[in-house]
Amino acid sequence: MRLPAARGPITAGLFARLGGPPGELDPPLVTPPPAAALDDGDLQLALFACYELHSRGFDDVDDLWEWQPSLLATRRELERSLESALALAVPRPPVVPPQHVRHALAELVAKDEASAPSPAAQLQREADLGRYRELVVHRSIHHLKDPHLPGDPEAAPPTGHGGGAQLFRATMRGLGLDDSYGAYLPDVPGITLAVSNVLSLFGLHRRLRGALAGHLAALELTSSPPGHHTALDLCTGLAAQEPSLTGDLLHGAACALALERRWAEYVMDRWRRGLSSLGAQEPGEHDDQQDETVAATG
Repeated sequence: MRLPAARGPITAGLFARLGGPPGELDPPLVTPPPAAALDDGDLQLALFACYELHSRGFDDVDDLWEWQPSLLATRRELERSLESALALAVPRPPVVPPQHVRHALAELVAKDEASAPSPAAQLQREADLGRYRELVVHRSIHHLKDPHLPGDPEAAPPTGHGGGAQLFRATMRGLGLDDSYGAYLPDVPGITLAVSNVLSLFGLHRRLRGALAGHLAALELTSSPPGHHTALDLCTGLAAQEPSLTGDLLHGAACALALERRWAEYVMDRWRRGLSSLGAQEPGEHDDQQDETVAATG
């Protein structure tokens, strides 16, 4: 995968430097206010790229950038913006005793599912293959990044849950989509990138280990078949060992639910207005258009 096209001043400056030898970076540009940060494609793409250097990297970026101090400082500024956005958008649930964490997590999920919008439910009422393909494109950003995430009923074949990267890739190919990692990175909105970035944020910082466990438990409770609650068991064990983390556990779960709700609201609002929830480029046209561009400019 190569660096995608920049989406604004943050990614323009960052990507220009990442394309060269590792060195000092200019001070980070002003980030958007917390109220806008979760949806800001420029900030979210910049942070996604920073995290990607700890994963598969980019073909056109020197691997030595991964631990370059100036890049880590830039990433930290972007993370501060993301954490401020989460603090504003997601109220912290009341803290409960460790022995009540499992029940509190289940209650959070049940309350959210009762009121959250669902693009998948809409598709069940109004079957639309094009929109189903859009959902799969959105989900590909984090499902192909982390093949160990729980199965997602919205992005799985109609016959059941998609539990794993192989089944997800088969679903994409069956829909005529490109199943290569990062193929649709240029097409998804900021909130889709934020869903992936928050998971990376929680996973990379030890201080956020409670939030990570709660986040994974919420994903598991909203998608996994009954009886396969490994992350939920992890939460209860972590709460028993470190009671001070119970608040973080619940907040991590609340963040997962809030991000999913915000993403669903974005998608359904676009559909109500007769618009694609992706960029101007329709899924399935990505490869052909990219080949034509290369041929025209090569």
